[in-house]
Amino acid sequence: MPILSVRHRTVYRYRRPVSFGEHRIMVRPRDSYDQRLIESALDVTPEPSTLRWMFDVFGNCVAVATFDTRAETLTFEARITLEHTPELAPVFPLAPHAVYYPFGYGAEDMPDLARSIERQWPDPRHEVDAWARSFIPPEGRILTQDLLAVMTRSVRANFTYVARHEKGVQQPLTTLRNKRGSCRDFAVLMMEGVRALGMAARFVSGYLYNPGNDRARHVGGGSTHAWLQVYLPGAGWVEFDPTNGIVGNRDLIRIAVARDPAQAVPLSGTFFGLSSDDLGMRVDVEVADLSHDGRAAGLRDRNAPPFQG
Repeated sequence: MPILSVRHRTVYRYRRPVSFGEHRIMVRPRDSYDQRLIESALDVTPEPSTLRWMFDVFGNCVAVATFDTRAETLTFEARITLEHTPELAPVFPLAPHAVYYPFGYGAEDMPDLARSIERQWPDPRHEVDAWARSFIPPEGRILTQDLLAVMTRSVRANFTYVARHEKGVQQPLTTLRNKRGSCRDFAVLMMEGVRALGMAARFVSGYLYNPGNDRARHVGGGSTHAWLQVYLPGAGWVEFDPTNGIVGNRDLIRIAVARDPAQAVPLSGTFFGLSSDDLGMRVDVEVADLSHDGRAAGLRDRNAPPFQG
């Protein structure tokens, strides 16, 4: 199984020394059966006056930094090593009643899944609904795994990936109508489509391993990446990456899960000064397979924001 390493460096630059408010850093992977954290380090410059760790409402590990000094640069560098167990040909062990769509969730699960089933974005003409239902055959019955796999791969085949440096997510209707967007836009579109079909979905923030910058294999690396999980009875939360047509966790390093993308921003905070003091920031992300040849084989993006491509 691969041993993957991640180096994620973010540098903010200012015209003159400024002071800093609280910063929240979400870069520590979620330890699980399919990714085992071996080592994790976080360096912050200037040194924070306090650095504490906490779990958020979704169980994501969050570092909270406060500062009592002024500086012209603020740097965050995370270094991660983990053992990754990829699902190369995922076959979900679904509960008998969920093998075919449509299916329903049990009464014991619904209180916890309800908010992940609710639609989060406007769809007044039911365009997202129609798009999601276009993957269901006329007889109205399809293998659940096939339905989700076809939807995932359809985005990869029919939409154009563009790296957006703006913060936030564009509306799913915009992504659907324009057939273009970033990985976070595709994730949110598919989340809304899955929710339109009555299934629970949540947003995932993390990293993408793309050996040798192979654009024929994957797009969307170089900064943090985004995809989604769907809750399937018998299988639990299953990964789907519509940007790359990935079903399962292959090449995906999970950092945070959330109901809404705004709850999974890798790095957020404030500074105190004039808006003209802000000279921008730089992100450098490398993902390497140490078990292969020990060399960095990832992507670099020196201009992307600290959010999903």
